[in-house]
Amino acid sequence: MRICFIEDTPLHGGTQIWVTEANRYFLEQGEQTTVLCPHDSWMADEVAKTGARVVTYDWDKVTSEDEESRRVWAGALGDADVAVCTVHPPRNGFHCSVFAGKVIREAGLRVHLLPKTGTIVPEYLREYYIPAEGINTSVIAIAGFTRNALIDTYQVPEDQVTLVYQGTETARFTPSKEGRAKALKRYRLPENAGPVLGCIGSFEERKGQSVLFEAVAKLAAGPLPNVHAMLVGDGPDEAMLKQKVVDMKLDNNITFFPFTREPDIVFERLDITVLSSLYKEGLPNVLLESMAMGVPVVSSNMAGVPEIVIEGETGYLAEPGDAAELAAGIEKLWSDRDALVRMGRNARELVTSQHDKHRQFEAFLNHFRSLLK
Repeated sequence: MRICFIEDTPLHGGTQIWVTEANRYFLEQGEQTTVLCPHDSWMADEVAKTGARVVTYDWDKVTSEDEESRRVWAGALGDADVAVCTVHPPRNGFHCSVFAGKVIREAGLRVHLLPKTGTIVPEYLREYYIPAEGINTSVIAIAGFTRNALIDTYQVPEDQVTLVYQGTETARFTPSKEGRAKALKRYRLPENAGPVLGCIGSFEERKGQSVLFEAVAKLAAGPLPNVHAMLVGDGPDEAMLKQKVVDMKLDNNITFFPFTREPDIVFERLDITVLSSLYKEGLPNVLLESMAMGVPVVSSNMAGVPEIVIEGETGYLAEPGDAAELAAGIEKLWSDRDALVRMGRNARELVTSQHDKHRQFEAFLNHFRSLLK
């Protein structure tokens, strides 16, 4: 089987890491893969190491849907059986899955186009998910919430939306004494820091780090003066967020660390993982990884998050943007250490039993095979 991934972003995050891992797994199973992505992107560099076919295009120029871009995309899609296109935000009226649909239709290609999404954004158009008439196309939703919304809100026929959960590398994301020792050495924090919170991901507005800062300020001024948040990642808001920490006088309670290819070591350092996102989340990889490591979660209540963050069982939920609720969840979790341990144990059991990455990669392959029949 020939599988093409379309990733219309030069950046890296949980979705792009998933694509690189899926690509590697599919290659190991004897499948052929192509990755269509922008020139000089993180994705192009990473996938090139695996031996997959990489086809790149001009990320700025493609928005004009010019002939050269059409030719490049048609060349990447031409010999594929299925093409998985992450539904990214539109750019200047351009959308990757819509453009892919046009290219497939105009070139008369037989490839089955699969827009893949975990996110429902109210401004998104139906055509981002069902991009063109007259081509083979259906949608993969990675959360039950997302599948229901596509059916109910976007009126996508049920038989054109398949739920396939993403998973995590449970063998890798397993706590150990060695990992804990490495984490303590690599991520040095004030000696009395506790609870240690982890916020891992891109530094951008939708991730809501500013809301987390408000929650940390509230806790530090009250019940948890030694609370400490580790922010691990990079992104466009990094300088702004670092200045905000200074302005809020939270230097002793928040520390920044760079993006890492070893997030498992980060989780070894944490007591609680916090997801403070404001919008555009599906079933976040960071939560699956945290829970596999036995680290309970306090998260914004959105999209597919409640499907894994079970209130009082694997963590606590807060309304997006509500710093007081976020702080309350952190305080509640830290105030009952027996519950903290129990929820961490529950979290790991849920992920290992239902969200193992290799099992889910095989589910994707089985779905692709069913489409080709």
